[in-house]
Amino acid sequence: MAHTHSSEHATDTDVLIIGAGPVGLTVAAELRRRGVACRIVDRLPGRLPYAKAVGIQPRTLELWDRMGLAGAVLEAAAPMYGQLIHIDGAEVARIELTLPPEVPYGFASLPQYETERILEEYVAGLGTAIERGTELAGFDQDADGVTARLRTASGGTEEVRAGYLVGCDGAHSTVRKGLGLSFEGGAFGEEYMLADVEADWDLPYGYGVRASHTAADGSTDDLLVCIPLPGTGRYRMSMLVPPALSTGPADGGEVAHGLEGGRTPTLLDIQAVVDRLAPRPAVLSRMRWSSVFRISHRIVDRYGEDRVFVAGDAAHIHPPTGAQGMNTGIQDACNLAWKLALVVRGEAGPALLTSYDAERRPVGEEVVGRTVRHATRGVENDADDLETVLLREAQLLVGYRDGPLAGTPYGPPDAPQPGDRAPDCGGLTHPVAAYPLRLLDVLRGRTGHVLLRYAPQGVEAAEAGGMDTVTVVAGDAPADAPGHRDTGGEFARLYRPDGPTGFVVRPDGQLGARFPLSLASNALPRYLAALSARGTDDSA
Repeated sequence: MAHTHSSEHATDTDVLIIGAGPVGLTVAAELRRRGVACRIVDRLPGRLPYAKAVGIQPRTLELWDRMGLAGAVLEAAAPMYGQLIHIDGAEVARIELTLPPEVPYGFASLPQYETERILEEYVAGLGTAIERGTELAGFDQDADGVTARLRTASGGTEEVRAGYLVGCDGAHSTVRKGLGLSFEGGAFGEEYMLADVEADWDLPYGYGVRASHTAADGSTDDLLVCIPLPGTGRYRMSMLVPPALSTGPADGGEVAHGLEGGRTPTLLDIQAVVDRLAPRPAVLSRMRWSSVFRISHRIVDRYGEDRVFVAGDAAHIHPPTGAQGMNTGIQDACNLAWKLALVVRGEAGPALLTSYDAERRPVGEEVVGRTVRHATRGVENDADDLETVLLREAQLLVGYRDGPLAGTPYGPPDAPQPGDRAPDCGGLTHPVAAYPLRLLDVLRGRTGHVLLRYAPQGVEAAEAGGMDTVTVVAGDAPADAPGHRDTGGEFARLYRPDGPTGFVVRPDGQLGARFPLSLASNALPRYLAALSARGTDDSA
């Protein structure tokens, strides 16, 4: 357990981030673009060349768009159009990953080392470099900050004084252990092989494959999952480990989750499974790497304590089904970072940080439970209709209506309400722009809360509590009505405003408040007071 003591140290940095995977880099990116000083350290000497987490969800792409990163990601990523599901040699389902037309991005795949490269370059452009070969040895926190002890690449030690500490250091998190957080859950008995290979089969481009064999008792005794990667014929394949490579159940000591060293499947091991299960004959070649990995499902009892927090795999681990892990971790990072930035800058009270656990831990619990169900029964057997399943897998249904920051609902109950994702929409025009805009285009690059004002016939400018303001008017509004015109009526259809309506969009793209625009002078201060004072208020 981290000890508490009084400190006379000056603060060296606002936030110290442990771990420079996609989650830690996202924390750094979101802090730096808001002007908050941070250091990010990682025990590894460089990025690992493994295509570990490869699925990129539409919601993650929306968040990256807000940061101005979507273009770089699209340049490097490959589309995911669907999945072919075969059982005992027969195709039983073909899932098309089709989302409603107003959703701006589809599903994609990108090797984790490419995700890390793009984020690392972004953070470096903001003036922060990863301190490689540096790991956390321990930490203590007190009322004023955190004192961390680092082992550096040179073999020495360094004591760092930070305002806050964020552990993004994976399943074996030193930060989690230092806080004494529980990590309850279980483990899958099976071991899996993972490989990055090329296949010369004639399966349709952009489709994944899940092929399995059913034992006499109805259980699955053989499994092959192939996820397409950027590049001709490239796939990340996973499958059960053959007996010759198995070491049996984990010893039950350390958390058994992720890649293991020492046992490296050969191309022949991978080929043998493909020969048994693949829906088309294929010769594999150019194996870039392979490994054995285990799967656990665990979640912490709380996402932080006082000035120290955990995010990503340090907080929750689960089966990789649906590529939920890294994407959930990136949303953890976005949720925590904007709140840290407000508190560090003195624009919100420290109590705001308690909303991180309140909002994100229920999401982690839902993801752990769902991925375990899908890993054992298959996504195709989900009880919900396919559209709901896809929206959930895309992480477009993540919301915080029951969270401490969600204001009072207003308008139709089935309209977007405080805590929900703020929908994107197309069809916005402006008299000066010669091209139509999406709402994402209007919000891109903004780092704070945004007040969306929908006034069908136009509205005069008004005080917005220091927020950026975006005005949307109906397509038939008077020619001199200032703002973006909802020419196609898509904003009105998706947001369902009840006359002139105000919407507060949080920095993480969720709705913070919704109210009649005539009450903006009262509702906005109440919402801002909820952030700056107690972090809770249900009256906005």
